[in-house]
Amino acid sequence: MNTDIDLGLARYSDLAFTSSVLVLLGALLLLAIELAYSRSRKVESRELVSAAATPDRVAVNSATPGVVVDAPRRPFDERIGAAGLALAYVGIVLLLACIVLRGLSTSRVPWGNMYEFINLTCFCGLVAAAVVLRRPQYRSLWVFVLLPVLILLTVSGRWLYSHAAPVMPALQSYWLPIHVSVVSIGSGVFLVAGVASILFLLKMSRFGDPDRTDALGRIAAKLPDAQLLDRIAYRTTIFAFPVFGFGVIFGAIWAEEAWGRYWGWDPKETVSFIAWVIYAAYLHARSTAGWRDKKAAWINVAGFVAMVFNLFFINLVTVGLHSYAGVG
Repeated sequence: MNTDIDLGLARYSDLAFTSSVLVLLGALLLLAIELAYSRSRKVESRELVSAAATPDRVAVNSATPGVVVDAPRRPFDERIGAAGLALAYVGIVLLLACIVLRGLSTSRVPWGNMYEFINLTCFCGLVAAAVVLRRPQYRSLWVFVLLPVLILLTVSGRWLYSHAAPVMPALQSYWLPIHVSVVSIGSGVFLVAGVASILFLLKMSRFGDPDRTDALGRIAAKLPDAQLLDRIAYRTTIFAFPVFGFGVIFGAIWAEEAWGRYWGWDPKETVSFIAWVIYAAYLHARSTAGWRDKKAAWINVAGFVAMVFNLFFINLVTVGLHSYAGVG
């Protein structure tokens, strides 16, 4: 295993990470501004439509021969939101640059510790969001995806950062790029599914009443239709469920090669399996009469909580075969 570290590339990787966090933060702020302005603009639009529909109004053709009328500009909030989405895409590219440069600087796959694993998982979650939320009507959901991603990246960079270094001996296996990358993809997509289910429950709760004027009620009013949120959660879970399952299986095969057994009830293994079973229960409940909608969504949220618990508490507090994944 090559132990030479290219410090120049490592510094560029760190710079790309910092830039990515700042750009994604800017994207979050711009998209939040769009979310804040969108309701008032919709109210104004409804008022204009109702005013134009009153009987005492007379329709007038304002077109003047020989005069080219400029197309109306997009509303302020839409332009701000489009800029925020563009920044989000730039942030995704910068995070990819951070991951690639870390790998080039260490001559290994760049997911050998907690810092690198969280970066990869966040990148996978952002790519999943870019695919699933590509329609304009879903743009408001980016706020709720970027928020947990930025929290994860902040924790990763502030408390879990590891300097570029060779991978630990326990991880020197060809199974590392396979197992960890597959788990990261599944975990990242589960993040989008969890956010969608949480927002679905908010939309279906009493806060989803359009007559409510409190903070949560105003947020719920700006979300897409509840059925669309439920569909996003279901479809992303359908994709992530087998991917994460294969990740667990690959980990078991790696464990057999490294320690001579497929399963040892290591805390990380156990909670990963529990999370996978919870998601299996969600998919079953989602297709079962009487369990659809809110009951199934709560199961999906429970799976998301198990994933977060597995990521932080199991890796950072408990002692097990995955404790070497590294902090600092």
